[in-house]
Amino acid sequence: MSAGTPDLEGLLRELAPRIVGPLVRRYGGFDLCEDAAQEALLAAAQQWPRDGVPDQPLNWLITVASRRRIELLRSENARRQREDAVAAADVPEVSAPETDDSLTLLFLCCHPALTPPSQIALTLRAVGGLTTAEIARAFLVPEATIGQRISRAKATIKSGGATFRMPAAEELGERLAAVLHVLYLIFNEGYTASSGETLHRVELSTEAIRLTRQLHAQLPAEGEVSGLLALMLLTDARRPARTSETGALIPLPDQDRTRWHHDFIAEGTDLISTTLRTAPVGPYQLQAAIAAVHAETLDAATTDWRQILVLYELLETLSPGPIVTLNRIVAVAMVHGPRTGLDRLDRATEDPALASHYRTTAVRAHLLELAGDLDAARTAYEEAARQTQSLPEQQYLSAQAAQLVKGSAP
Repeated sequence: MSAGTPDLEGLLRELAPRIVGPLVRRYGGFDLCEDAAQEALLAAAQQWPRDGVPDQPLNWLITVASRRRIELLRSENARRQREDAVAAADVPEVSAPETDDSLTLLFLCCHPALTPPSQIALTLRAVGGLTTAEIARAFLVPEATIGQRISRAKATIKSGGATFRMPAAEELGERLAAVLHVLYLIFNEGYTASSGETLHRVELSTEAIRLTRQLHAQLPAEGEVSGLLALMLLTDARRPARTSETGALIPLPDQDRTRWHHDFIAEGTDLISTTLRTAPVGPYQLQAAIAAVHAETLDAATTDWRQILVLYELLETLSPGPIVTLNRIVAVAMVHGPRTGLDRLDRATEDPALASHYRTTAVRAHLLELAGDLDAARTAYEEAARQTQSLPEQQYLSAQAAQLVKGSAP
């Protein structure tokens, strides 16, 4: 690879987790090693476009990070009057180890002692190779906020005595579930941003897919890892058709399906079909199966809603939650009629988590429209638009309300 190649950023992100692992394994101290790795990545981003990519880029990064770690430790120990002992240390040219520690690093960043926001920030920085500024821009929060999350996360790992190792066999299932949840949250925030002027934050959904691919490559027999990767691929396949040229939201029934990424659909469908035959069924697999039904349907009118309803009923049994409930109610309405869906929605809103959610109001508006109660539907669309913090969703919901002129169809 030569200097100035567009793939440079991708190369650095691919190598990022392979820097931290060897450092921690050799020296210990995750917090200091992670800082040193970030310094090495920054140096590469500045020097490689000018000087060219080294023949052994990973060795270069590990060597620079090792030297930077000593500089950081030297600075810290100067305050503790141990400068001489640290200054005697020297770092020769190092070779990259054959062991890939990316998976171990991912498990460490998703340590159960950390909060989900801290897990996400630390994963994106240490494993994803994103800078603190990039993460802050992606989540539309101040850089200082992300920096504080990362600092607190590393302090928690250090104070808790967490070691750089794969979880023991009895811990693996629970820890893997945390890793998958973090990757799922990152993808969802990228695919449908919870706030801001754009619907997508492509850098987040792309990074989630990349990290999940790495996880799947190392744990190919884990059904839920395969299920999550399939779900991401099948969902992200629809992204090109989800917004108009002006950035307006286009709902699934109205999307131009010729614009979907059919390579992603083929890969995701093949992956979930194989996984459902070979592994115990889990929530991510069921969500992927639902996405596959939509992806394989040529037009919205021929969607197999009965199959989708069965899958949502299974999903609600395995992994109940407010959004699953809402989606199941939509499927009920499509199979048994909007009035039946509205009755189910009334009962479901006894759950406070659903009663206060803008998606609940938006679903109610949609079902009222299908039922022909246009005045009530318009009021619900307007209320849902006020509740959401996403500008594209606000615009879509307001447009739906504006179309429902009293006494006429949209």
